[in-house]
Amino acid sequence: MPELPPYQFENQAFQTQSRHRTATKAAHPRLQINVWLGHILLLIAILLTGLSPVQAASAGEGPSGPAQFVRYVQPSDMTSGALLLQAQEEGRFVEAPMLATDVDITVTGPIIRSTVTQRFENPADGWVEGVYVFPLPDGAAVDTLRIRIGDRIIEGQIKEREEARQMYEEAKEEGRKASLVEQERPNMFTNSVANIGPGETVIVQIEYQETVQQSNGIFSLRFPMVVAPRFNPSANVHTVEFDNGSGWGQVNDPVPDRDRISPPVLNPDLGSINPVTMTVTLEPGFDLGKVESAYHEIVLRRTDDETAILTFKEGEIPADRDFELTWAAKDGNAPTAALFRESIDGDEYALLFLTPPITAPDTDRQPLPREVILIIDNSGSMGGPSIVQARESLLYALSRLQSNDRFNVIRFDNSMEMVFPSPVLATERNVAFASGFVSQLEADGGTVMLPALKAALVDLDSGNEEVLRQVIFLTDGAIGNEDQMFQEIARNRGRSRIFTVGIGSAPNSFFMTRAAEIGRGTFTHIGDVNQVRERMTELFAKLENPVLTDLEIAWSGGDMRDISPSPLPDLYRGEPIVLTARAGALPDSMRIAGKLDGEDWSAIIKFDNAREGSGLGKLWARRRIASLESDRNRGNGSETIDKTITEIALEHHIVSRLTSLVAIDVTPSRPGDETVERRDIPLNLPSGWDFDKVFGEQDNQPRMRRANALSPTSPAPAADQMAFLSSAVASSETREESEARITTRGLILPPTATLSERQILIGILLLLFAFTCLVMRAMWSRAFRSYSLPRRDNRVR
Repeated sequence: MPELPPYQFENQAFQTQSRHRTATKAAHPRLQINVWLGHILLLIAILLTGLSPVQAASAGEGPSGPAQFVRYVQPSDMTSGALLLQAQEEGRFVEAPMLATDVDITVTGPIIRSTVTQRFENPADGWVEGVYVFPLPDGAAVDTLRIRIGDRIIEGQIKEREEARQMYEEAKEEGRKASLVEQERPNMFTNSVANIGPGETVIVQIEYQETVQQSNGIFSLRFPMVVAPRFNPSANVHTVEFDNGSGWGQVNDPVPDRDRISPPVLNPDLGSINPVTMTVTLEPGFDLGKVESAYHEIVLRRTDDETAILTFKEGEIPADRDFELTWAAKDGNAPTAALFRESIDGDEYALLFLTPPITAPDTDRQPLPREVILIIDNSGSMGGPSIVQARESLLYALSRLQSNDRFNVIRFDNSMEMVFPSPVLATERNVAFASGFVSQLEADGGTVMLPALKAALVDLDSGNEEVLRQVIFLTDGAIGNEDQMFQEIARNRGRSRIFTVGIGSAPNSFFMTRAAEIGRGTFTHIGDVNQVRERMTELFAKLENPVLTDLEIAWSGGDMRDISPSPLPDLYRGEPIVLTARAGALPDSMRIAGKLDGEDWSAIIKFDNAREGSGLGKLWARRRIASLESDRNRGNGSETIDKTITEIALEHHIVSRLTSLVAIDVTPSRPGDETVERRDIPLNLPSGWDFDKVFGEQDNQPRMRRANALSPTSPAPAADQMAFLSSAVASSETREESEARITTRGLILPPTATLSERQILIGILLLLFAFTCLVMRAMWSRAFRSYSLPRRDNRVR
């Protein structure tokens, strides 16, 4: 072979490389087609995995057993009013159970008997468990639970809490209808109703007993209608408690049950839910004078001089604020004593009301100087009318200070601030400075109450008995860590007396009452700015007048076993002594004695004339348990206390922290191939509360929020987003009218039943697929041309 010229050698090398590239090019279309197909398959897989696990399992059985089906709906599918909970998948909703409540209250003398009927309706296609967190008066002895299924009535049983929960869960799994009533706080309960079928209604009745409230000749009852959102300190902030002497301690969550006391809350911009109707039969045992409802319009019908029946003027109202009813005796001739008795299984029970005489103020007596610490809550839950009421109340309190008093003002939200480093004299200048500070307060932030309480209880002159130390606490009490507050008061109260002032439409009355009881003070509620002067004047009349102290009881004969409360509290001007007693045999008489303005005071009560009452044993049990819980808050032996509480509650068939009522049907109603899903029934935001102040600024999509997420800045969890369609829509309403009406309620809804986000994604994938097809076609064309062209003979001749 002759030697090639340099240029021919280079040309041969080029042709060899060119043939290699051509061969490689012919193989590349297959490789690239596989890559593109892989990408398409991957995107399709991502789309499919975007379906909920329940949908993905609908074609067969999943790893955990038979496929579970969730019936999803679209807002535009609805032909009547409904509450829709957004599922985890964007654009899909499930219908929430609907709730309506009827309340029947009968007042007989000083005793209140109430029946609360809750109607749970399941508008969805699947089986659900409805869970509703609801309030009751903190002194209510809940003793009866019934489920009504058609014509059948199932009576509840009292069981220890864990046993009742286990019985309920077993019934739920077996498809049987069941109801479980549990106490979360003395004024907060949970009703769980299992296995409500599609389109089915289950009626649950709860009954309780309590006593009438009385102050300065005015009688009252209070029925709470909504559980206000509670601020729960972060689960990451724990307290450490050490055992005395051992060196070992326990790390505690300040709110261990935070998930149980934090139901979802509906944005009030979306309307109201959970309607309530009420009938009150008033038979006080004396001629009725004025009867008033402070916050609701009522229709009052008097059947005779001693009886009145009332209902709401509007028929039904939203459950968004407490109901308060007050009444007085005609011509001011209110009785100052009442005595009832009841015999149960060989035991005698008694209920005593006794109002000490109101003495005229001694104008010659020089009042003792005071040190007054005023605490005001300006957290987000106090937004709206509440902060106005709180500011006006505190300003009024400042105006009542005397020149020889000392005072300080402490405000708190998620921070705490004192106006003065320590209490100062109530000079005109100091009061004016403090008033200016208070007038500028706005509501925002979380309710971190403990630091403010600790600061208020710091007593720099603790040994001075010549000065009365009074702490006035203005708040809505919207916290979940009540036990921390009670323990702080019990440990560090010293000579201070704590007076709580509940602000707003739905204050935490349990916290207010128990804090005042441990703090040897009183609780005052202000639900409207128009009540500020009247209620604060009444409070200062108590602060500025002598207290009935050192109360003692003695009796002759009988077998008196227990008197509650124990020890007896101090009494303020116009307040009655309210005692419940349990005895093997009641004594002939009982003597109550104490000190009133330094003078001896006493009263003799004879049991011969006691009137027969009903439910007194349950009232005694409830008050006895409350006394035991106070002892527990003071750090006394909790195990012994818990055992005693359980025994009393089981014996008297009442709900407590350690006992629950459970009612279970014997016959399964849910088919074995159907599943049951939990639905938490949302609550209204209390009237006057500012949703954005409590939960933080929201975007344009209205949301449902869980109360345990209380934070001025935290975003709403996606699982709790909710849409609200207004109440019942007439069948003649067109779809266009319905959509227009819904839009005007502030909720932006899609105009059709399509899942717009998914359709957009599918469209993008189809475009991508079309583009891929074009690229593949071009590559196939080039490859075809490469193989179709005749080969050149590049050999060197």
